[in-house]
Amino acid sequence: MPEPLLEVDDLRVTFRTRRGTVTAVDGLSFALAAGDTLGIVGESGSGKTVSMLSILKLIRDPNARISGRVLFRGRNLLELTDRELRDVRGRDIAMIFQDPMTALTPVYRVGWHIAEQIRAHEKVSRQAARDRAVRLLAEVGIPEPGRRVDNYPHEFSGGMRQRAVIAMALACNPALLIADEPTTALDVTTQAQVLDLMRRLRETHGSAIVVITHDMGVVSEIADRVLVMYGGRAVERGPKREVFRRPRHPYTWGLLDSVPRMAGPRVRRLPMIPGTPIGPLDLPAGCGFAPRCRLRHQACEVRPELADAPTGGTRNGASEHVDACWLPAEGRAALRERSREESRG
Repeated sequence: MPEPLLEVDDLRVTFRTRRGTVTAVDGLSFALAAGDTLGIVGESGSGKTVSMLSILKLIRDPNARISGRVLFRGRNLLELTDRELRDVRGRDIAMIFQDPMTALTPVYRVGWHIAEQIRAHEKVSRQAARDRAVRLLAEVGIPEPGRRVDNYPHEFSGGMRQRAVIAMALACNPALLIADEPTTALDVTTQAQVLDLMRRLRETHGSAIVVITHDMGVVSEIADRVLVMYGGRAVERGPKREVFRRPRHPYTWGLLDSVPRMAGPRVRRLPMIPGTPIGPLDLPAGCGFAPRCRLRHQACEVRPELADAPTGGTRNGASEHVDACWLPAEGRAALRERSREESRG
């Protein structure tokens, strides 16, 4: 892998609560090179958004504690002051937030949000910033951008606000774009336009992209590598081709099997993952997915670490495709089929 633009090492995020300390992100590690796209997938509550917000130190809760290392171009972002981080946010690292309804200040016009970010990081005139805001709104598919640039957020639909937030994130051509559910509330045509915009940012400026999503289709379209999270932990990580064609972890099997197939025989019922997502207060000492796994066994009482699939009782982390599961390497395809049949009832 080329020299990483972003390197996250043993990231942990905990919160003090009345019921004790809860761990939202537990030892997350990954690296991302310039021009690469990482897709982070998992159910709600798996720690995807919290981990990315903590990278930019956007979690302001006084009861939160963030530890580990987050190296961006060799600088540990967790050690930077707020003043230093203001120079990084928006210019070098931009984020598309999950909820467009709260990402825009209602008393300012949509064009002001975009132009204000441009002028905060570049020495340009108000008119030049406004003109660029109009072009950005046109690029994300806003009709009549010259007129709509002066509208307030409440005059935009939810999907149009999402596109405006995307335009704001792309305004300064960031080296790293973090997109949290960027295609939520958008129709399929606009989704394709947004993904094309992100590809263009990557191809033109060599930007790296982190996409947080529930949509495995989005991951298959844009990602180079995939990180699967469950219960605040990474359970599988690897190149997209490997993860989609030869998934290793039972949780990844469940995510992929729950997507309807366009080809092949029609199934009466899609496989489902039993139970409900685990909460941070309910994490077991061993494998976090064990309470929902049909293949759990005694070894699952010990927490597995990300490593190559075990063979003959050994684990080695040399492979790019790693998982956190104690199942033997041989026969996982058969185990997956067995689990799939059981889930269909």
